[in-house]
Amino acid sequence: MIQRILPRKAVGRHSTRARRASRILLAVTAMGALLSLDLPEAGAATPLGVTAEAPASAESGRVGALFAGGLDGGHFCTASVVRSLGHDLIATAAHCLEHPDTTVFAPGYRDGDAPYGLWRLTRVYVAPAWTAGQDPDADVAFATVAPAGSGETRSVEDVVGAFPVAAAQPSDVTVTVLGYPSVLDAPLACSNATSLFSPTQRRIDCPDLSGGTSGSPWLAGGSLAGVLGGYQGGGNVPEVSYSAVMGDEAMALYCEAAGVAR
Repeated sequence: MIQRILPRKAVGRHSTRARRASRILLAVTAMGALLSLDLPEAGAATPLGVTAEAPASAESGRVGALFAGGLDGGHFCTASVVRSLGHDLIATAAHCLEHPDTTVFAPGYRDGDAPYGLWRLTRVYVAPAWTAGQDPDADVAFATVAPAGSGETRSVEDVVGAFPVAAAQPSDVTVTVLGYPSVLDAPLACSNATSLFSPTQRRIDCPDLSGGTSGSPWLAGGSLAGVLGGYQGGGNVPEVSYSAVMGDEAMALYCEAAGVAR
């Protein structure tokens, strides 16, 4: 049975299955490592506003598709590996985790192959506002994963690496979205400047981000700055997508899931 975890203290689309003295010092040090911005931005060579297949790389290997049961079950959402003390954490949209007991994660999935194996969900972290009323501003979630019977003994982060998580970002930050439309067996990438649709929602113009791209990471300078979701479940048309702003509540949820104090 999957455990659904809420933070101890609240601070403060596209989907075919719609939708955590010395102790303080150690916590601060761990948090700094988790949030450091030391990775190149994925897909930086692609012209802004153009969507194309993402090449196989270290960055795209940290992004994967969420499947219903296994590779034969079809993929319906996207997730990415993010830094945590347990080296076992993925980020996605909250509306992608309605059936965690049967959901598996395939990082680097491409052309029917899961090169880094399948990973089952072990705990799900969603915000109280999502649990209570599916608030689109809380459409960000995290889950811990473990190997799904593949004989793998390492954690997922040790296998593919992980993205740091970004906190506050400027309203016009340029991000790269990496995600899997449900009709394709390879990830797409698109980079563009974002804008604030509202104080709590970001918008990006990128074509072809259709059903299945919910939960796709929005990468700013190689760090997770959001996930595709939020307003209208991420958007009603493939040309315009949304993400809830990674504000205090989302960062508190991340810290709870990652095992660090904030």
